[in-house]
Amino acid sequence: MSIVSPIEVHPVGVYSAGITMSPDEFDAIVDFDENYRYELVHGVLVVHAIPSAGETGPNDKLGYLLQHYQSTHPQGHSLDGTLYEQHIRTGDSRRRADRVIWTGLGRAPDLAEDVPTIVVEFVSAGRRDWRRDYIEKRNEYLAAGVLEYWVIDRFERRMTVYRPPVDGKNETVILEGDIYRTNLLPGFELSLAQLFAAAEFWRKGK
Repeated sequence: MSIVSPIEVHPVGVYSAGITMSPDEFDAIVDFDENYRYELVHGVLVVHAIPSAGETGPNDKLGYLLQHYQSTHPQGHSLDGTLYEQHIRTGDSRRRADRVIWTGLGRAPDLAEDVPTIVVEFVSAGRRDWRRDYIEKRNEYLAAGVLEYWVIDRFERRMTVYRPPVDGKNETVILEGDIYRTNLLPGFELSLAQLFAAAEFWRKGK
């Protein structure tokens, strides 16, 4: 398959799936069809449907909890920023993350230079999505320098936290009734029950 310049494919949309391009070409695209979401996976453009309400509902809730921590907690300054749906640079790929979190910078993050400290994915339905979220993205994010990768699974009612492979435990499973705490966000307490309640509220949207 020949490489197609993004200049020749405007706007990039669902029909563009499968086009091969370099990371620089992907980064140069300025006209995406906003009815879809895009990733560059090992040089191939992948096009996804917009996330369902079952994913976006709990993601919105997580964003609210993080911002509330940032603005009200005595240690909330540890959180530099969080954004919904951002591309992560991982070698020859541009992965689309559900949520990214920066900590420890003491300033506004530089989107082009600062690797997120924490990346969050809300698992989609389907075996291919499971492999992508639990295995492929885990490996790529940690290799890129992400310190924690949270996989929030509303189907299994749990969250799995992955960390870089260093001495000691680098995978933790948090169940629905548990509260998750991390040294990266001192004093922040994440209630999985609240996130799954948000998913249940929007369950008709699947």
